[in-house]
Amino acid sequence: MSPTFRALHNHNYRLYLAGSVVSNVGTWLQRTAQDWLVLKPLHGTGTDLGIVTALQFLPILLITPYAGVIADRFPKRRMLQVTQLSMAVPSLLLGALALGGVAQIWMVYVIAFLFGVGAAFDVPARQSFVSEMVEPDELTNAVGLNSAGFNVARLIGPALAGLLIAALGGGYSATGWVILLNAVSYLAVVWQLQRMDTRLLHSPKLRSHASGGLREGIGYLRTQPRMLFVLVIVFFAGTFGMNFQITSSLMATTVFGKGAGEFGLLGSTLAIGSLVGALMAASRSTIRLRLLVLAATGFGVGQIVAGGLPSYVLFAVFTPVIGFCTITLLNSANATMQISSDPQMRGRVMALYMTVVQGGTPIGAPIIGWVGERLGARWALWMGGSLTLVGVLLAVLLLARLGARSARSADAVEPEPTGGRRNVLTPTERAGSLFPRVWDDQAVARARK
Repeated sequence: MSPTFRALHNHNYRLYLAGSVVSNVGTWLQRTAQDWLVLKPLHGTGTDLGIVTALQFLPILLITPYAGVIADRFPKRRMLQVTQLSMAVPSLLLGALALGGVAQIWMVYVIAFLFGVGAAFDVPARQSFVSEMVEPDELTNAVGLNSAGFNVARLIGPALAGLLIAALGGGYSATGWVILLNAVSYLAVVWQLQRMDTRLLHSPKLRSHASGGLREGIGYLRTQPRMLFVLVIVFFAGTFGMNFQITSSLMATTVFGKGAGEFGLLGSTLAIGSLVGALMAASRSTIRLRLLVLAATGFGVGQIVAGGLPSYVLFAVFTPVIGFCTITLLNSANATMQISSDPQMRGRVMALYMTVVQGGTPIGAPIIGWVGERLGARWALWMGGSLTLVGVLLAVLLLARLGARSARSADAVEPEPTGGRRNVLTPTERAGSLFPRVWDDQAVARARK
């Protein structure tokens, strides 16, 4: 089997990936239909769209850190079946309201929040469950294939949603039918999880209610310079840059004056670059921190360039570049966090990671939506890209400071060797050495045993 797809030899992982692709197609159907419902049938604004996005991600900010503690205490396979059903119910309700023509903006707000509650519990269990299905040396590959599957769905879902909405008339009922398809898609994940062979899972010992919690997870992260470096970058990129639901919809409808088909197509063109980036990540066996810096910088610059493009065609053609940088950044960050963390801490580590990646959306989405409404969609892209670059700079400065502090500590305790010279790196050398270091998945896995 090709190294790019080596994790697929695992029976449980194949089942998981197949169910995830079906469910993710449904997710992208709903995201596109929900945005269209707010902007067109309900005559909403960019601010309304920002509020919907914020409410959908607010529970991740509020609940996910504690959900990570739960993920370390209960079987993740069962927890995922429950979370899938908890997300299907709000989708079913929103689809029914839209189909009946009685949906209102406030109803979308409430349902988006309820959907986010289910997602808040799903995120840490889903992220950390990957390491239970595959061998340690396959983890980076599995993370890359997860992203590839997600982006195959992203390639199909928005375009299909746009075509279905246009074909069904573009009104309330059209969005309702599309959203109902997402509600049904969650059953694919529940069924595939049920079919798994539990004997093949590498489940860590579950934590008792008395053995640590969220505070322990935060304390653990504070001792990990590379993890802190990753968290600073993904916070700025996730909070201010990755608001594609808002920026793409506003660019399509308000700047270029396009309809549902062209609006949905932008989600698919973005996914082309993301899919290429995900497959490249799946074939990569090592992760360098400098890759995160380059990907985040490319993402920020790409947002700024996209905001200045004069036509819909050029904008659509350029979106794969943004998609490629986005997925390269997220895959590298995700793999670094999982590979570097202790197995019994992984649920909490990934919960805190996803809280930072997605939990900033309730802060950034209303701001970006307001900027898009008041100053124009182009300014929303320029602002998101610029703040992402600020985040990269702050992360590099933080890593240099932590490296200097580590060097001072070592200098204070290391005895003089024979010959009178110290074997201690200077602060600059110590900080700089963090970037070229290569993460060897197998070596780290052996060290964690």
